[in-house]
Amino acid sequence: MGFFSTVLGFFGFGVGVTMGLVIGYYLFIYFQPTEVKDPVIRPLVELDTKSLEGTLPEVPHWVKNPDFDRIDWVNKFVENMWPYLDKAICKTAKEIAKPIIAENIAKYKIDSVEFETLTLGSLPPTFQGMKVYTTDEQELIMEPSIKWAGNPNIVVVVKAIGLKATAQVIDLQVFALPRITLKPLVPNFPCFAKIVVSLMEKPHVDFGLKLLGADLMAIPALYVFVQEIIKTQVANMYLWPKVLEVPIMDPAKAQKKPVGILHVNVVRAVKLTKKDFMGKSDPYVKLKLTEDKLPSKKTSVKRSNLNPEWNEDFKLVVKDPESQALELAVYDWEQVGKHDKIGMNIIPLKDLIPDETKSLTLDLHKTMDANDPANDKFRGQLTVDVTYKPFKEGDSDVDTSDECGIIEKAPEGTPEGGGLLVVIVHEAQDVEGKHHTNPYVRILFRGEERKTKHIKKNRDPRWEKEFQFVCEEPPINDKMQIEVISRPSSIGIHSKENLGYVVINLADVINNKRINEKYHLIDSKNGCIQLELQWRTS
Repeated sequence: MGFFSTVLGFFGFGVGVTMGLVIGYYLFIYFQPTEVKDPVIRPLVELDTKSLEGTLPEVPHWVKNPDFDRIDWVNKFVENMWPYLDKAICKTAKEIAKPIIAENIAKYKIDSVEFETLTLGSLPPTFQGMKVYTTDEQELIMEPSIKWAGNPNIVVVVKAIGLKATAQVIDLQVFALPRITLKPLVPNFPCFAKIVVSLMEKPHVDFGLKLLGADLMAIPALYVFVQEIIKTQVANMYLWPKVLEVPIMDPAKAQKKPVGILHVNVVRAVKLTKKDFMGKSDPYVKLKLTEDKLPSKKTSVKRSNLNPEWNEDFKLVVKDPESQALELAVYDWEQVGKHDKIGMNIIPLKDLIPDETKSLTLDLHKTMDANDPANDKFRGQLTVDVTYKPFKEGDSDVDTSDECGIIEKAPEGTPEGGGLLVVIVHEAQDVEGKHHTNPYVRILFRGEERKTKHIKKNRDPRWEKEFQFVCEEPPINDKMQIEVISRPSSIGIHSKENLGYVVINLADVINNKRINEKYHLIDSKNGCIQLELQWRTS
């Protein structure tokens, strides 16, 4: 009887469960609505603030504030450059931290503090937008919105009293709104004298800190405490109106205008020391003004001569005769390798009387350090004539955009509405042919061809040759091609070789009146050419 009760009970349970599932499924299907309505879609402008924040939890500044502009191209640039920026920033950070660490380890009796690992990770910061202000002052004000959720790996090892501790910073997040001001704007590159940085609001900084393998930021109370300390300390230092100033150049010097012309005649040198192991020296002179970033001017090279005569004239633009000086250095030219310096000297411009020519014979020294014992050795003498001519009233319109003197006017007979295009071929450097290096320059302009003389076996030729082209109208849409070619020797079996070329857009010459630049030669490994182009009108 017990057996039959068990069997019937089992079948009853099975039938009950089956009946329950069938009835439940039928009720679900029966009461399921047959009509499904499409969701209501509302425009973003109709949503309230709470709904909009729920839909777009992270709204960029350029959406919330019309004063911010999109700068997606900057994000793309930073993304592509980040592997290189990472290394450069980390290298700079180590260099800045090194003296600070050295100053404090003795103070706190620490043996050493070193970066075991320092990388900013693979995730670059993003710029959510940028606001640019326009003012009447000589300045440029920018406010970029920066967000960085990075994966850096910064491991610092501290050693003290025989113990070693390791701290690791991970998962760094920084949200900041800095104001970057470039001022004052000046006419010299990079066109601003200093960078002024301040924060417009307290930054958000979040990171993980592992000490002895444990993440200390996982402790809630400590996390809040560290957050407040960081915000407070950063705000005390850099929250507007407090600023961080980074000087780039002296604004007083950057805004100085030319006040005169220094005329220099390199006359001769005597009793120069012999630099070449076999034979004599091949001297030339380099001259430039201090506090000036323009390339040095050079005389011609005198072959195998310890008492060379040059008698070559140069003009240099003076901006501050009280602080500037004329640097003169005599070198021994070498066909291969670095040119050896024979000696040097300087002439302070404050020692010159305006409009009066002064003839000076200078002893050549190895350096300008008066305590250098190497200066006791006689290296020869250099004779120069110098005249400082300050600008008179009414000379303010003189073009002194570089150190090449004054732009002359075109001669009489120049076509009205046109002008004279002048090309001065100064020199070339590091030009080298495969079979021979006897370079000369060929100029191609509007079907005309002009050439310099060729110089035998010279990788750094100097021509100082001037060419003139009369133009009926400004060649603002024209280009000029200048080629450096090596001429084979008369008994050689090789043909001429192209050592490189450059194509110059003449619109820049017409607009600026003069260009004096060093151009890298196309199809040349390291070759370059120094050219001066002038546009003279009547």
